[in-house]
Amino acid sequence: MSTNTTTLWKVDPSHSDIQFKVKHLVISTVTGSFDTFHGTLESDGSDFKDAAITFEADIDSISTGDEGRDEHLKSEDFFDAENHPKLSFKSTSFNKLSDSEYEMTGDITIAGNTNEITLDVDHGGIATGPQGHTRAGFDINGKVNRKELGLNFHAVAETGNVVVGDEVTLQMSVQLVEN
Repeated sequence: MSTNTTTLWKVDPSHSDIQFKVKHLVISTVTGSFDTFHGTLESDGSDFKDAAITFEADIDSISTGDEGRDEHLKSEDFFDAENHPKLSFKSTSFNKLSDSEYEMTGDITIAGNTNEITLDVDHGGIATGPQGHTRAGFDINGKVNRKELGLNFHAVAETGNVVVGDEVTLQMSVQLVEN
């Protein structure tokens, strides 16, 4: 009889990056990030199959390189940071597809609206850091429709181009530390 021990991994924010990309005027892409976030991964084995993942980002930490745009994103037009200060994700499945590829499905909640999303996950490997801590690296990618999450702001430029695209690309590079 084998016994599985659950291992808890925590996101190392100093070695992780949480970004989003969205079309502006349909002609170029604006990149933003969250500077304050945390997350965990719990797994019963070394291959991370069926791991349980949670993640939260502070909306007030949003950064796009433009202070005025950042304030607009925090407003009721988008994230409504005053009433909904966190973006959250909780996995419902984490399926291993190959040695390094996974598919993660879960519920993302933004501005009080929850929607199921599926993300592609690439496991970069496991290594021991300089201080002796075991670390695991993952790149996570996917897309969400902002309007399905209640981010309904809509404006059209004088040229007729939509100011903000509906599809948002998520790109995350995450390093976890075993606890």
